Amino acid sequence: MIVCGILLIVVLFVPMWRIELDAPQYPEGLMMQIYPNKLGGNVDIINGLNHYIGMKTLHDKDFIEFKVLPGIIIFFSVFCLAVALINQRKWLNWLLGIFVLFGIVAMADFWRWEYQYGHDLDPDAAIRIPGMAYQPPLIGFKQLLNFGAYSIPDVGGWIFIIVGCCLLGLVFFEGKAKKSILGSSKMASIILLIIGLGQLTACKGVPENIIQGKDACQFCKMTISDSRFGAAYYTVKGKTFKFDDIKCLQDFLKNATISTDPNDQIWLVDYMIPHALMKLDQSFLLKGGQLKTPMNGNIAVFSTETDRNKLATALSATPIERTTLLAQ
Repeated sequence: MIVCGILLIVVLFVPMWRIELDAPQYPEGLMMQIYPNKLGGNVDIINGLNHYIGMKTLHDKDFIEFKVLPGIIIFFSVFCLAVALINQRKWLNWLLGIFVLFGIVAMADFWRWEYQYGHDLDPDAAIRIPGMAYQPPLIGFKQLLNFGAYSIPDVGGWIFIIVGCCLLGLVFFEGKAKKSILGSSKMASIILLIIGLGQLTACKGVPENIIQGKDACQFCKMTISDSRFGAAYYTVKGKTFKFDDIKCLQDFLKNATISTDPNDQIWLVDYMIPHALMKLDQSFLLKGGQLKTPMNGNIAVFSTETDRNKLATALSATPIERTTLLAQ
């Protein structure tokens, strides 16, 4: 914004627009430049040529725009610097809106001037062609008798275009940043919601998973090396105590190292799907035979009675009732 403000000050001292005329009798061409407060270039020669076809001569004093345009440019320069100082996006939006509106009004006024200049002809002119008008192009090229007219921005005009593009880019960037911030806020809200749901779920009895090779048994302090025989004690406060063997869980409860609550839960690992926990009242237990657990509890847990019965035969183990688990 500071750069834009400085660039607009430069516009006060350079031409904003130019109209070039190209004809066989003028191989080097003719050019009229429009500054913020005056006309420049080959104005006198162009006025002499226009006299023959009845067009009005051009004089700085005939254009009220030259009196107000410098003030408008200074206003926009100060506005840019003020926006940089205030640093609020709404003022940037206002600046862009006013700047675009000024550009539209300025081009409309320029077209109006060109229309009057090319159509308001002297009826007593030396050269008269019925139905012929000499309105220069607003921008681009137009053939006027034997003259080719080019109307294009000059240094000041290009600066105005650059400033406009900068303003548009800044508004777009700020809007995108806002969306990014809003998107981040929404994402943060979603994350908080997920965490909240996770906390709520935890309160409803979902303990942490047992991680083999990382978690340690709460009772024997050994690293859990075989997840097929693990167990977890989950309190109403959301605390998970992990064990590498059901025997460690039993000893932990017998020693009463914590204050228990009737709503605390016991979760056991499914022998068929290591790491998958299930509640005690949903489990089917198998003991002895060829089962060998880390702390010699020798109890395996299954999620279905069918799986337990199949392994009972294969491992020569004995099915036991879950109600007997805590009595052992």
